[in-house]
Amino acid sequence: MFSITVRDHLMIAHSFRGEVFGPAQRLHGATFLVDATFRRAELDDDNIVVDIGLATQELGAVVSALNYRNLDDEPDFKNTNTSTEFLAKVIADRLADRVHAGALGEGARGLSGITVTLHESHIAWASYERAL
Repeated sequence: MFSITVRDHLMIAHSFRGEVFGPAQRLHGATFLVDATFRRAELDDDNIVVDIGLATQELGAVVSALNYRNLDDEPDFKNTNTSTEFLAKVIADRLADRVHAGALGEGARGLSGITVTLHESHIAWASYERAL
């Protein structure tokens, strides 16, 4: 399996519901490194996984829709604990929508999967992996 990974970053504010979250139940900020890994079994006709420039651009577009926002105020996340794991899935699903819409080029139609990893710190991160 071949893969490429592109990176961006994301800064949000949010709060959580539930005792399990302790002090994070209060409004707080979070900064994430965001890695998006694109996979395919065989390289395309140009011997690449996907156009790395388009992958970077589309990850940036997905992340910018969330960046510098209080997620508690976003209608898409009403009454939702926007955990790191949950946000990894949101970003992966939005990237998948862009792949299916052709935003990453025709060669991207041969991709088999995406993994999005949100790094909370140098010692903690969460990922979501999905098929395309």
